[in-house]
Amino acid sequence: MTVHDRVLTIGALARATEVSTPTIRYYEEIGLLPPAGRTLGGQRTYDKDDLSRLTFIKQCRDFGFGIDQVRVLLDLSISTERDCTETRDIATAHLTQVRDKLAELRALEERLQVFVERCDAACAGGPGQDCVIFTDMAKTSARGGCCS
Repeated sequence: MTVHDRVLTIGALARATEVSTPTIRYYEEIGLLPPAGRTLGGQRTYDKDDLSRLTFIKQCRDFGFGIDQVRVLLDLSISTERDCTETRDIATAHLTQVRDKLAELRALEERLQVFVERCDAACAGGPGQDCVIFTDMAKTSARGGCCS
């Protein structure tokens, strides 16, 4: 019998999915996972469907989808009546957000590179209070952000 065929405790489910037990309880609380079965002693039990569902949820979260998006994706994953373009549209919107964030991070990287290069050229090794990075950052904040 494999892990996929037997009843799992919350600890075994956590290990199998690399999701913490408090997170599993939270997902149950907010309805992403159905309420766990219980032993006579009250211990939570899970089956292969719970394992698959939690694995799916973890993958969604690893891709950065929010809880509300995960909820919709879960509904879509079992729907026979809804079109898969809804799934594609959710993924496309998220991809756009990721690309926007990457552009922001690239701009931040470029700005930090300028700070480091200016420090290397102007003041590296001198007193910390005289570092040009502090001056540059003060000027930058006056413009409304690091990457504006």
